Amino acid sequence: MGNSAAVPTLWIVLGPLGQSITAAIVLGAIAPSAVSAELAEALSFFGFIYGVPTLGFALLWTALAITMTVHTARRGLPFSLTWWSFTFPVGNMVVALSVLAVATGSAVLEVMALVSFVALVGAWVLVALRTFAGSIIQGTLFLAPPIVGDATAVAAPVAPAA
Repeated sequence: MGNSAAVPTLWIVLGPLGQSITAAIVLGAIAPSAVSAELAEALSFFGFIYGVPTLGFALLWTALAITMTVHTARRGLPFSLTWWSFTFPVGNMVVALSVLAVATGSAVLEVMALVSFVALVGAWVLVALRTFAGSIIQGTLFLAPPIVGDATAVAAPVAPAA
């Protein structure tokens, strides 16, 4: 299995990025009901100023994660529960793209949100099916990995220093 099983965890970074974009935009949107008009306008502006560059970084990270995932998949990406990293963080990015699209009125962001949503649904279906197959049908998903090396070569306990 090796390090290739950990590649899906690259996607986890998108979770906090997407959630923070959503939080900043929504904070600005609901601010008029809680604070003065001037502060509400500043919070709305902050949401935009924070959201757009953060989205840029998230898209850069997405490109990196896609590249690494495809590269590893070509060499054999073993299924493990780390594959759920393809779903939850991407879901946060779908919400962030959707909220940012509404806040900016950008048709490009709307299309990106829709494409991301379709990819998310596909990832959910794939990972759910693989999880079902590995746990219920094959019964191997939750087994301990095989021990590498000689299992009898256990280190002797170390005596405490006097």
